Amino acid sequence: ARLDPAKFAGLAEGAAHVIRNAGGRASDDAIRSLVISYKLLGTQEWFVIHHTGCGMETFTDELMRDLLASSLETASVDENGWHDHGAGPGSVEGDYIDWLTMQDNARSLVADVARIRRHPLVPGRIPIYGYMYDCKTGRLNEVPDASAAGKPS
Repeated sequence: ARLDPAKFAGLAEGAAHVIRNAGGRASDDAIRSLVISYKLLGTQEWFVIHHTGCGMETFTDELMRDLLASSLETASVDENGWHDHGAGPGSVEGDYIDWLTMQDNARSLVADVARIRRHPLVPGRIPIYGYMYDCKTGRLNEVPDASAAGKPS
């Protein structure tokens, strides 16, 4: 959500169907949107883009569940990690959500492209590329293993 992919890719408004979520992950909902995009709008190729310094690498599913069980207020982070300061009640409903956190951004990018490639509703002819946006340099760098995982069949 911190990045404007069309802007850094040099695309005009309307030139791309951009689907955004936390971490750029290939969630069920993201795949649903991709399928709609090709089936009804005719998109011909897909790019999965993660970015350096992603906050999704700073916590785990278990931590998110614990924070939500404690309270529904905004947590804070410092050099010792994430902390909940809100007064409860929280909710255990977070236990039923896969938060799609990641420990290795590049490896998650490869896994996301591979998941999309294997999905039974995704035609094998659509190329899927994997890129990492470097927030410090502003460069969009292809991740060869990710693009290889998305090669048309």
